[in-house]
Amino acid sequence: MKALLSVETGGAETLRIDELPAPIAAPGQILVDVHACAINYPDTLLIVDQYQMRPPRPFAPGGEVAGIVSAIGANVKGFSIGDRVFGAPGVGGLAEQVAIDAANSYHLPDDKDFGSGSALLLTYGTSIHALIDRGRLKAGETLLILGAAGGVGLAAVEIGKALGARVVGAVSSQEKAELVRAAGADDVIIYPHQPLDRDASKALAGQFKAAVGAAGADVVYDAVGGDYCEPALRSIAWEGRYLVVGFPAGIPRLALNLTLLKSCDVCGVFWGAFAGRNPERNRANIDQLLAWWRDGRIAPRVTAVFPLERGGEAIQALADRKGAGKLVVNLK
Repeated sequence: MKALLSVETGGAETLRIDELPAPIAAPGQILVDVHACAINYPDTLLIVDQYQMRPPRPFAPGGEVAGIVSAIGANVKGFSIGDRVFGAPGVGGLAEQVAIDAANSYHLPDDKDFGSGSALLLTYGTSIHALIDRGRLKAGETLLILGAAGGVGLAAVEIGKALGARVVGAVSSQEKAELVRAAGADDVIIYPHQPLDRDASKALAGQFKAAVGAAGADVVYDAVGGDYCEPALRSIAWEGRYLVVGFPAGIPRLALNLTLLKSCDVCGVFWGAFAGRNPERNRANIDQLLAWWRDGRIAPRVTAVFPLERGGEAIQALADRKGAGKLVVNLK
């Protein structure tokens, strides 16, 4: 089968189209003919050996897909050959076929296309886990989202609104700000590019405080890191919850004195591990997402589509922090 492969450590320019043996559906798995594969930030880390797992090479990146079931392994219930599905293989999605654990697979509604289906699970799964399980976000609270125009950020905007929160998005450009407003944010801040010196950091903290209000942000959703962490933390409410989601701008050094002064929680968000350890709670979260999707309260925003041969461009766009919404590779 054809696949976009990482054959050596390096950036997107090292990826190559080549052939791999077709996978088989092991016990507990389904085999999926891939129609679409969404690109996520972990794909940029996998190919440079900076992610938590390091699959043996050659491997195809791609952690979430949508397609049609073509084979079923032993001990699998609830799926049939020909079913339209979406799921999270973790790796291997940029290939014509991929085997996925049935526990990480879901039926794609008949009225939803494969591109949107491939773009739902990782970003919305991460954000619903972050905001409900880790952030305990409640109706009427204020949510500040850093990196609000990215895949997880836009998902957090929509989920925050579905939960009844006031949502403030923070982004790096006017174009991204318009995308976040269209997703339902109540207010949007455009922050400067780092590095931020002391004065710039203080000024950004002032912007955050003005946007979230005098009481502060009850929940800060940080999908950026870097120099933006401290200004955001300074805007948090008393007993607020700071969610560590990702750090494409760099791993920040947290000023722990601020956590004492605000009596706030700092919460790590690792959706993949949560899903593995708590499959029933995770499936309940995905069921909620599907209900919101059906009701039109959330909708994956696919902003660019690439053929498999140009899949490396999609990965590079995320690595360069140029992608907004979800980037999807079509294989059919």
